[in-house]
Amino acid sequence: MPRSRASFALVLGAALTAPLAFTAPAASAAGQYTVTALKFTVQAGGRTCTIDADLYRPAGLDREHTGPAVLATNGFGGSKSDGSTDAIGKAFAARGYVGLVYSGLGFGNSGCLISLDDPRIDGVAASRLVDFLAGTRAADDGTKADYVTRDGKGDPRVGMIGGSYGGAVQMATAAVDHRVDALVPLITWNDLAYSLDPNSVVGARDVPGAFKWQWANAFYLIGESQPLTVPNLDPSRINSLTCLHFVTDACETVRTLNSGSYPAAKTGPLLSYARSVSPVSYLRNVQAPTLLVQGQADSLFNLNEATATYKTLKAQGTPTKMIWQSWGHSGGLTDPASGELNLSQGNLETSYVGRRILAWFDRYLQHHKDIDTGPAFAYYRDWIADPNTTYATASRVPALSQKLYLSGDGKLVDNRKKVARGSRDYRNWLVPTSHSESSLAGIVGLPDPAPYDTEGTYLGWTSEPLTRTVDVVGAPRVTLKVVSPKTERVQNSGDAADKLVLFAKLYDVAPDGTKTLVHRLVAPVRVPDVTKRFTVSLPGIVHRYEAGHRLQFVVAAGDDAYFGNRGVKPVTVTSAPEDTGTLELPVVGD
Repeated sequence: MPRSRASFALVLGAALTAPLAFTAPAASAAGQYTVTALKFTVQAGGRTCTIDADLYRPAGLDREHTGPAVLATNGFGGSKSDGSTDAIGKAFAARGYVGLVYSGLGFGNSGCLISLDDPRIDGVAASRLVDFLAGTRAADDGTKADYVTRDGKGDPRVGMIGGSYGGAVQMATAAVDHRVDALVPLITWNDLAYSLDPNSVVGARDVPGAFKWQWANAFYLIGESQPLTVPNLDPSRINSLTCLHFVTDACETVRTLNSGSYPAAKTGPLLSYARSVSPVSYLRNVQAPTLLVQGQADSLFNLNEATATYKTLKAQGTPTKMIWQSWGHSGGLTDPASGELNLSQGNLETSYVGRRILAWFDRYLQHHKDIDTGPAFAYYRDWIADPNTTYATASRVPALSQKLYLSGDGKLVDNRKKVARGSRDYRNWLVPTSHSESSLAGIVGLPDPAPYDTEGTYLGWTSEPLTRTVDVVGAPRVTLKVVSPKTERVQNSGDAADKLVLFAKLYDVAPDGTKTLVHRLVAPVRVPDVTKRFTVSLPGIVHRYEAGHRLQFVVAAGDDAYFGNRGVKPVTVTSAPEDTGTLELPVVGD
């Protein structure tokens, strides 16, 4: 896997739309700048390690002529030298910002173990780089930065930008260092427990989900192989023979998930570790204004992750706005759609997301208080051909507004009175019988079979052909009640692996019968208690269902991108007008 792809960092891009007003930062002379390689020795996680960084200094900056700074690091598996990472330093230095781009802990030529952007380790290490930008500490060779704008003694004007692993570290840094003035995290996570072992049941935070084995093991192998793929004998990078390059809790978490077992005594603490190093656990400490950019084509960190972060920050009063762009880990990462943001091509001023980023930094780093930073929420629409109107905007994330009912005859109806009485059943096999995606296909450039479900291992409810277009923007929800006597007998065994697993998803069925699973997204579910009704939040989407098409909601017994049921667990779903499942959609427009 080429590291430029495995890093999942930035290939930034955005749709060209109507101009967004912003004042360009004080640019260096003809966009000129110098690049200096630096080393910083820091204490992080009880270890002494070296951070490898590049300093981008715009021409003309000195003690009397200062500029704000932009701090950035790589995506997972990458380094400061990735084309997508050093592009940040180049792009912002050419626009008058001091750039400090570094290899994250455990990557490239930086030392220490991989700790999954733990604020107590990665956040603290980045804070030492903020000290350098403040002029209060020097690099190992004595270099100092006395040309960064300061808001006070030891307080530099600094923003952060980066994608995926380089996105979460921004929030980790801002949580421990309130000198950080602005954040732009792209395609990153809110809760790694949800990202890697998702349970989409609303309110089932303490119930493990279905292990996302393809994504998780790819990252694990990339991390464990770092000392070999990037030869480095730095002892701070080595943990033990059984957990080579990660912190121990990270290795133990992956091993437990790969076991297919969820004993309460072990699973709870390890998933708690994944959650503890995630923004969900420390967002209360993040004060820096945050522009969240999340990708629609992303089965690793879906739109629900950014939405959860957005709602938390907004509720606590942290200035925040959110954009749902087209590309993410599952598509468009290395080849963005025409007009989408691509920082390596330098299209900041000519792309919607790029102009929003410039405006965000202009407001919070240049302190142009009258700058328009754009609407609270914006989203890319792939059905719009005109690049000037590709993005739609709103004052908030659309609410659930249309309810459909699961009828006993397999129909999806718009009125409870139309629900037919009836029951249908399915059973899982001991091997996966549904396919949503080959998770790494978009990264390594391999073909991926179309999604499918095997007869007898799923249930589907299909609507009548739509009489008009229906635009869904957000996360659909479904409420279900299933019957599974075999599961009921074992679900309280003390091992959550004995609970029922199923996969919920929403298809677009064309008039010719062709089915589309939007961005190949599914909602894995481990049912907390099959004797009770439960509600599932599907991954957020932005999708137009054309007139003449039909919606199909499916519950499948398995999915080959995830671990599924332990043993065969037959399931029955019963419907009646007074007692049936419901599907709610966030529909926008007329």
